[in-house]
Amino acid sequence: MALIVADSDVLIDALRGREPSLTRVTEGLDTGTLATTTVTVFELLSGVRSDREREPVQRLLAPLTILPFDESAAGAAATARRHLERQGAQIGMGDLLIAGICLSRSASLLTRNRAHFERVPGLSLVAD
Repeated sequence: MALIVADSDVLIDALRGREPSLTRVTEGLDTGTLATTTVTVFELLSGVRSDREREPVQRLLAPLTILPFDESAAGAAATARRHLERQGAQIGMGDLLIAGICLSRSASLLTRNRAHFERVPGLSLVAD
């Protein structure tokens, strides 16, 4: 089964019990097909304001495979950035890094931020 990478918006919705994200994340965890990125971990932990908020985030992240931003991902992200700049359709640096991680691993991205990510050539998106 193909690897699906959950973006921070989907994981935040799952933490808040919002559908369809909660079901998608639960199913992905049950089947072992769901992962996230070091960039998303940074984004989630940056938003934590207390130990009380940190605990559910850490419980959600614990069973997930955390994909790093490595040299292969850097190359894919750089290629995507150059393409988007030529098109005049830049996206944020964090989104580029996440896209690079997915592209370098042939993984699909589960996100609600389709407006940004659908601009990245070759990036497979999963509808939330």
